[in-house]
Amino acid sequence: MSKKIIFTNGLIDLAQPRLGSKVIFKTDDFFASAKRIIDPAAPVFKEGLFDKNGKWMDGWESRRKRTAGHDYLIIKLGKPGSISKVDVDTAHFNGNQPSMISIDACHSKSNSIKNFKWKSLLGKKKTKANSHHIFKTSSKSVFTHIKLNIFPDGGVARLRLYGSISKKDNKFGKKTINLASLLDGASVIACNNEHFGKAENILAPGKAKNMGDGWETRRRRDKGFDWLILNSISGNKIDKIEISTHHFKGNFPSHCSLQAAYISSKKSSGSIVQSSNKWKTLMKKTTLTANKTHVFKNKLMKKTIILLITCLMLGCNGSVNDCGEIYSKYIKNGEYFLVINLSNQRPNNDSSQGPGGEILADAKVSKYEYDSKKVGDDFCFEN
Repeated sequence: MSKKIIFTNGLIDLAQPRLGSKVIFKTDDFFASAKRIIDPAAPVFKEGLFDKNGKWMDGWESRRKRTAGHDYLIIKLGKPGSISKVDVDTAHFNGNQPSMISIDACHSKSNSIKNFKWKSLLGKKKTKANSHHIFKTSSKSVFTHIKLNIFPDGGVARLRLYGSISKKDNKFGKKTINLASLLDGASVIACNNEHFGKAENILAPGKAKNMGDGWETRRRRDKGFDWLILNSISGNKIDKIEISTHHFKGNFPSHCSLQAAYISSKKSSGSIVQSSNKWKTLMKKTTLTANKTHVFKNKLMKKTIILLITCLMLGCNGSVNDCGEIYSKYIKNGEYFLVINLSNQRPNNDSSQGPGGEILADAKVSKYEYDSKKVGDDFCFEN
């Protein structure tokens, strides 16, 4: 059975509302509300649905511009952070998408827009109808506000700002805190599956609204287990461990375990996964029950100083390199993926593993890279 690994590399969408991000200004949103552009759900198209201003669209859409200039909106990030990659999605906008976009950013403590000092995060880029436009950024700066410019007008379904929450202002003192808090900078490095719900959801604040607000994998029909690896925020020690199965009644895990390691130097996601089967046990395999918050005392790693990496769900293993050969290609929900064959990294160098025993990892790429790469080409994940 092939093994696929989903690498998120510790990046999260900084524009998502559950972090407190919101649209604070727009030049115009006559046809579709600007606040929809940061909706975490995938955009939808509703055939034949019209409101008082015209066709209902799931995104932000301005009216046709009859004067000089361009439209833009400003997002205040709920948590300041650095941005590594952006996705400007024009899904369902066909003939009414902008001709070009650009993105500016700033760091400001002021609530007055006129005091913002913008710097370019992404220069002008052409856009296409009904497409994801994924761009990498080179800035390492921490930002509080983002300005999306569209030229001259039109509609954008979603804006995703993938990056890392700044931990610079984390000052907890001797308080007991949640080391796996998304709001304070914890993130998911990798997981093996998130078919029904994103792994990142287990780090979100508060109680889950429903099953879709948690992490749920597809049903397993073979031997093995599901897992994720998270990067926690810094702390002195772990006192309690809380695992919630709220809303999961007929599909909760039968049991789980936790392993942990302190990784001080910067390592690639691939090397972290590769080393995870050697980590120390934080919590032995433990039975779980439906729709319940389980609280466990940490008895195995009392002397832990600063937990940084944790592996959750029925233990952890895996062995991958950062490079491999393109095994196949596919398109899903308008996004482009390469499947990379990393089978040269079989556990324990088991050369007896036959066909179907490949270790495969999905790589989300731009349309340009998808079109330019072919099966059999070499591909390397970024560190």
